[in-house]
Formats: sequence, C-alpha cells, structure tokens
Amino acid sequence: MEKQILITGGTKGIGKAVAVCLAKAGYALILTYASDLSTAEITAEDLRREYNVPVLLLQADITSPDSINTIDAFLESHQITLYSVLFNAGLTCRDSFEDLTPEAWERVFYANVHFPVFLLQRLVKRMQKGGNVVFTGSLMGIEPHSVSLAYGVTKSAVHAMVKNLVKFLLPYELRVNGIAPGFVDTEWQKNKPAEIRKNIERKVASGRFCDPEELAEVYKMVIENNYFNGEVIVVSGGYSYK
Repeated sequence: MEKQILITGGTKGIGKAVAVCLAKAGYALILTYASDLSTAEITAEDLRREYNVPVLLLQADITSPDSINTIDAFLESHQITLYSVLFNAGLTCRDSFEDLTPEAWERVFYANVHFPVFLLQRLVKRMQKGGNVVFTGSLMGIEPHSVSLAYGVTKSAVHAMVKNLVKFLLPYELRVNGIAPGFVDTEWQKNKPAEIRKNIERKVASGRFCDPEELAEVYKMVIENNYFNGEVIVVSGGYSYK
C-alpha cells in the first residue's frame, strides 16, 4: 500500500524541508498551505518533477475551525488513507506582555493546540494501523521564550499533548511523537539582524543554526522507527551549553 503523509504547513520552511526529505524516500504527500498559492504550487511541482511522487495541495487556515472540515472532506473525497500526519503549521504572537489581548492569546492557542487536537480526532479513522503522528514542538517550549509568551506556553502544551496522546492512540495502533527544534536556518531566521543571530549562535554548542535538511532527517527517522513513541526529541545543537 502506498504510504501517504499529510504535512500541515508543508510548502515553506521546516515543513518544506521535511516534504523534500520524505519525497526522496518515495512517500506520497498532501501538503497544506496558509495563503501563498504561488509558492505552494512551485513546491509541489518541484517535488513531483524531481522525485516522481504524488503531491496534493490543500489550503487550510489553522486559526479556523472550518479548515478541519475542509481537510476531512478533502481526504474523504480522494479516499485517502494516511500513514502519517505531521502537525507542522504554527502561529506566534510577538505582542508585549502588557499589550497582549485575550483574543491574540486564544488565536495562538487555537492554532497550535486546539486545531491539531480536533483535526486528529477526525483523522484517526483514516490512518493505517502501524502509522504515526508527529507534532512540531519547539525549544521555546522548554527554554524561557523572551519574545512570545503565547508561543512558548502553547509549545509546552504540545509537548505535554504528545505524552498524553500515547494511550489514546494505542487502540488505533498509532504512535505519536514530537520534534522540538531550536534555531533552524529557514527564511524567517535568515532575515534576523546579524547581531541577534550572533548572540544566538554564541549560546549553541555547535556554533550555528540548524540546516533545515538536518532537521528533516530527524522527522524521517521518527516516522520510520517503530520504537519511537511518546518522545519529544530536542534538536538544538546544544543550546544554552554555557
């Protein structure tokens, strides 16, 4: 049976790197994107051409409950059975603590915690026994986050969710794990001012940001190794070693 993997936020950044890594290994992909259709189409076409794998695209807003229905209906209409689901798409809010509103706080919680929980509730019935679920957590769910309180707290919740979901997914014969990346050299990080980047690099034992391709290999390992279950794997290069 063809192994199909759904990646939310799979056309840019970490999600794209994982999509490339999995396409190289021959997996069929369903990639969601937020709004940038042009970039999504380029990503999908490149994957199809270079690796000769099926790639489907689906627009989904992780802040909207309607997107859960959209994804579920899409999978139903295409009669797709999933081997793996990778919850990668996320949201942050960089408002100061003094300016943070309940609405902004709840928006981040919905995107990072509520959306994946209730989408997974729909998806478990569409997953192969022996399949798996992977969440993208964050080093900022472990180390204090000085910029976004909402992001750090929600990623801590994601890590707790991985641990707690193990027993709930056991009847479906599904594994669940999380990856907690540190600072990854995506476009978002490359646009940081040079001095801020240097300050971060000084805290990393490896002395640099993680290449997206290096991180993607960790996702692939967790997807393919059947003994990983309930783990949150930190990929930080030795952050805060000094």
